[in-house]
Amino acid sequence: MTPETPAEGILKRRDWGDAQTYQVVCECQDADHDHNVWVETDSNSITVTTYTKQQSKWWSSTRWSTIWTLLTQGYVEYEASIVMTQQQALNYAETLKTAVLDLTQKE
Repeated sequence: MTPETPAEGILKRRDWGDAQTYQVVCECQDADHDHNVWVETDSNSITVTTYTKQQSKWWSSTRWSTIWTLLTQGYVEYEASIVMTQQQALNYAETLKTAVLDLTQKE
């Protein structure tokens, strides 16, 4: 199996020269599960940041427990996941590799 161009499940959203953004689509087709990936460079390093939409099950869990955790810890933890096909996972890895190479060559 080889990486595809254009890549299944990976959408390049923007290229600013020192930053590139991608939308990685979840296999379930729910846009709330998509991940937005930013690959950025500065004079010293490459940064890869993944943004996801986080949701709580506020009404299905005990609200007082969530409130207590927030008050005592200052935050509430959530998980985000994305389901990818084998081809999409390979495309994702190749996209990150290509973005890093593109950005380091522009310096």
